[in-house]
Amino acid sequence: MTKRALKRLVREGEFDSTQFGGQSGGRFGDDDKIRRLPVERTWSPLGPPQEGPRDQSYVKTLRPKSTGQARLLDAVDAKSLVMALGPAGTGKTYLAIAKAVEALEAGSVGRIVLSRPAVEAGESLGFLPGDMEDKLAPYLRPLYDALSDRLSMKRVKGLMAEGLIEIAPIGFMRGRTLNNAFVVIDEAQNCTYGQLKMLLTRLGWNSTMVITGDPAQSDLLPGISGLAQAAERLERLADVAVVRLEDVDIVRHPLVAEMLGVL
Repeated sequence: MTKRALKRLVREGEFDSTQFGGQSGGRFGDDDKIRRLPVERTWSPLGPPQEGPRDQSYVKTLRPKSTGQARLLDAVDAKSLVMALGPAGTGKTYLAIAKAVEALEAGSVGRIVLSRPAVEAGESLGFLPGDMEDKLAPYLRPLYDALSDRLSMKRVKGLMAEGLIEIAPIGFMRGRTLNNAFVVIDEAQNCTYGQLKMLLTRLGWNSTMVITGDPAQSDLLPGISGLAQAAERLERLADVAVVRLEDVDIVRHPLVAEMLGVL
């Protein structure tokens, strides 16, 4: 008998020591230190048995991390137009896109429309290679990042192919009427007053629009940005909410709030 076969017999409890001059005991006696594990176990690392395949999906619960973020989420639920103004790192874009995904999943709207101006951050990138989508991809990348965090990238591509999610630069919004949609205008501090007026008048029936931006970080020439002026004029309307986030609402590295306080 080979050593491998002997180990298998010992492991399965079928080894009889009398065959090799030992004492008879059948399988293992009461004093043996080796026991065969029971085949039928009542415990499993997978938990109690379930009918059908295991559910491996999970839901990311959206919770505000500051008072300002809570006011922003409440305003999106209550108003048709919300302007979220505040410094970098306060979660303006993320919360707006998260509420858009939530509305689409709940069936409250039929599509999501995301837009932002194609403006370089203080430097000229020159001519980018590729077709129109390739040229616009670097400017729209933050929107893809926020979407992929709430949905898988595979699902994002599927919804975009079906037309349920649309990402477009502001230059392509002229003449449109956005009905039954959740519209997010990001980086609105890089829009002129005329561009914001054009965007605001795109709002259609059963639609919600959220405009985000930081008036203190405009990449346009001084006096060109129209975000602060538009927010000041719209704040007096009853169905418009202007939420102003502060340094205490920053959820990035704590050093970000300290740097913004001295820069």
